[in-house]
Amino acid sequence: MKKPASNRPSHAVYVVEGEGENAFWTKIGAAWMHDDGEGYNIQLTAMPLNGRLVVRKPKPPTEEAAR
Repeated sequence: MKKPASNRPSHAVYVVEGEGENAFWTKIGAAWMHDDGEGYNIQLTAMPLNGRLVVRKPKPPTEEAAR
């Protein structure tokens, strides 16, 4: 696997409470792929007491969010 181009996080970490359209997502950290592509380092800014952790690639910013 190729080495990431920068030290920027490749994924965001969320705690998700609830299911489906009623789920509430809170961003609580970031993840970086290992140089060998076999795992991730995860840094959390909060420790969830419940819910589930989800690691996702960040979506590109929208025009509206950039304003």
